[in-house]
Amino acid sequence: MAQHTTWDTHPEPLPVDSAPVPEYGTGSLADLLPTLAAGLGVPGMTAAITELAPADRNCVFLIDGLGWEQLRAHPDEAPFLNSLLGSSRGGTGRPITAGYPATTATSLASVGTGLPPGAHGLPGYTVRNPDTGELMNQLRWQPWAPPDAWQPYPTVFGLAQQAGVLAGQISSPTFANTPLTKIALSGGTFHGRLSGEERMDLAAEQLAAADRALLYTYYAEVDGAGHRYGVDSDTWRGQLMHVDRLAQRLAEQLPPRSALYVTADHGMIDVPFDEDHRIDFDEDWELKAGVALLGGEGRARHVYAVPGAHDDVLTCWREVLGEQFWVASRDEAIEAGWFGPRVDERVYGRIGDVVAAARDDVLLIASEREPRESSMVGNHGSMTPAEQLVPLLEARS
Repeated sequence: MAQHTTWDTHPEPLPVDSAPVPEYGTGSLADLLPTLAAGLGVPGMTAAITELAPADRNCVFLIDGLGWEQLRAHPDEAPFLNSLLGSSRGGTGRPITAGYPATTATSLASVGTGLPPGAHGLPGYTVRNPDTGELMNQLRWQPWAPPDAWQPYPTVFGLAQQAGVLAGQISSPTFANTPLTKIALSGGTFHGRLSGEERMDLAAEQLAAADRALLYTYYAEVDGAGHRYGVDSDTWRGQLMHVDRLAQRLAEQLPPRSALYVTADHGMIDVPFDEDHRIDFDEDWELKAGVALLGGEGRARHVYAVPGAHDDVLTCWREVLGEQFWVASRDEAIEAGWFGPRVDERVYGRIGDVVAAARDDVLLIASEREPRESSMVGNHGSMTPAEQLVPLLEARS
């Protein structure tokens, strides 16, 4: 079991309001598609990212797991993407924030709906379903829940299609009919293509096929390499080199009046495999006391207390983890804006009674109940710059 500060020393916990809250409404993933759709004249959309000039044809290329800090640390492996950090190709490059937690299901829902997590309702990797009391994995959609009730808002793609814009997604055929795709990335036409090269070429063809377009394409393997081997491994670097070539391939095929936006769903941090950095919930009697369900992931935990134990659990988690994690009650996290400016009533009970977000390079694993996740080298979820900042790179024709 990892060593941690015990109750007897009464450490000073990190203030909840010291957490760097995502830039909802001005520079987060949830603001990207509404900004592009506003430039296309889609009713009800607001251009929150004000520096993005409108384009008639827009494509968002989302690279799973490629954080801003990781990209900037590897200019030799990603020369094209790093060239977009300046304005040499007619665009601009800067970081935006993923949203909390910085995890795939949450971020993809933010991208597709244009809403923060407190509204779209996917506030974590795993969260409690208040209707059943079960822990639900929102990435794999297990156990199953009715998608339209879980996330009832329309997607930006759907609204764009209704406004006469060519809308669509180009991704792996595996994702064509998943519940997550349905509630987050539907609207227009889904095109399944196996290889990254096929996706880039089809995206260019689709952009050229309409006067107004809003398209999305996706690449997953950078994230997979980071989880398995770490974000500075040879395998991860190889994936970065590959995705750099893919982005350049699409940029060089852009038809006139087009803009390509390269972004990501989260960054990543490598956590060492030692007792100072990995705290095992399954072996820690203090942290387990009064906990009915442990949700979220290692750097962004939702903690659901047994009835009547909420205050005790909050006190314990602050005493044990408060120097390494921002530990908040549900209401404190909501009030601080972690999940956005509002939390819908249907979403309230999905958020943990206690919410814990890692500040240091530590991980709260659960070796027995989450053996696969507990063995990952690269991790993400919290509000540190390495996880939260993602690139927003632009190339225009």
